[in-house]
Amino acid sequence: MYFASDNSGPVHPQVLAKLAEANQGYQMAYGADTLMNEVRDRLRSIFEAPGAAVYLVATGTAANSLALATLSNPWETIFCSPVAHIHEDECNAPEFYSGAKLTLVPGTDKMTPEALRRTISVEETRGVHGPQRGPVSITQVTERGSVYSLEELQALCAVAKEYDLPVHLDGARFTNALVALGCSPAEMTWKAGVDAVSFGGTKNGLMGVEAVIFFDESKAWEFELRRKRGAHLFSKHRYLSAQMAAYLEDDLWLTSARQANANCARLAEGLRVKGADFLHEPQANMIFASFPRAKHRQLHAAGAVYHLWGAQLEGADEAEPLPCRLVCDWSISHEQIDQFLSHL
Repeated sequence: MYFASDNSGPVHPQVLAKLAEANQGYQMAYGADTLMNEVRDRLRSIFEAPGAAVYLVATGTAANSLALATLSNPWETIFCSPVAHIHEDECNAPEFYSGAKLTLVPGTDKMTPEALRRTISVEETRGVHGPQRGPVSITQVTERGSVYSLEELQALCAVAKEYDLPVHLDGARFTNALVALGCSPAEMTWKAGVDAVSFGGTKNGLMGVEAVIFFDESKAWEFELRRKRGAHLFSKHRYLSAQMAAYLEDDLWLTSARQANANCARLAEGLRVKGADFLHEPQANMIFASFPRAKHRQLHAAGAVYHLWGAQLEGADEAEPLPCRLVCDWSISHEQIDQFLSHL
C-alpha cells in the first residue's frame, strides 16, 4: 500500500534488461554512444520534429533548470505557477543555473491566460532597474494532479508569444498527461507553442533519466555548454541512453503511464464510494483527497505509506477531515489498491 510517490516505485524490468545489455563491451563516452543516436532519432520521430535538439540528464531538476537557463538571461524573470515544481521543490536550482528570478502567476493550481497576461504586463516597466520578461514555464501534469487541455496550453502559449517569450514545459509526468488527453506529443508541445520540454522518465519506471528537447535547434550548443558547466554531462552516458531506449522501445513509456493512470482511476473510484472528498479532480496519476483522522490512523497502522497534505496525524478530533496526497505508478497492483480501500 505504497502511495507516497511515483519516484519510489521499482525500475521496470525491461529497463534493467536494457542496462545489462548496454553493459557489454565498450562505447564512446559523453553522449557519443550508439544508443544515444537511436534515442535521438526516436524522440525526433515521436515528437514529429526532425530538427529538434535532444539531450539526456539524470534528474528532473537538472532538466528544468538547464532548459530554463538556456531560454533566459540573468536579468530576466521566469513566469510560473505558485505550486510549480521549479518554485516549491528545486531549492532555487532554476535561479542558480539561470541567474534569473521567478515571478509567480497568481492562482491555486493551473495558470490562466488572463492571470499570465496581467503578471507579464507589470514586468519590464522599470527600465534598467527591474527584471526583464523571460520564459513562461508550464507544469504538465500540474503539482496538484491536474492536466492542461490542449486548448489551455495553446492559450497560455499565445499569451507568451504576444510578448515574444519562449515557453518551457515541465513534463516530469509528461506521458501521464499525454495518455489522459489522448493526443500526440507534437500536439502537446511545439504545435501548441512550446519551445522546450523536459520529457520525464524517472517517475514512469526509469532508474534516473530525463530528456530535454529543444524545438529550436539554435539553442543546442548553449545547452551543451550549460550541461557540461553544470556538471550534468555523464561520461558513461550509455547508461542514460539505455534507459531511454528501453523506455521508448515497444511503447513502454505509453503502457507504463496508462497503467499508472488506470491504477489512479481505480483508487479514485474506490475513494468516492467510501465518501472521500477531493481537493482537485484526479486526471492522471495523483489524487488529493480528504477523509477523517481516524481513517488515516487506521491506514497508517495497517502499513499504508502516503503523505498528509498540510495536516498532522496527531490531534484529538478523530472526525476532523485531513487532506492527503496519493500517487500511483505503473507497478502498484489492484490488490494493494483494494487493500488500502478496505481500511476505509
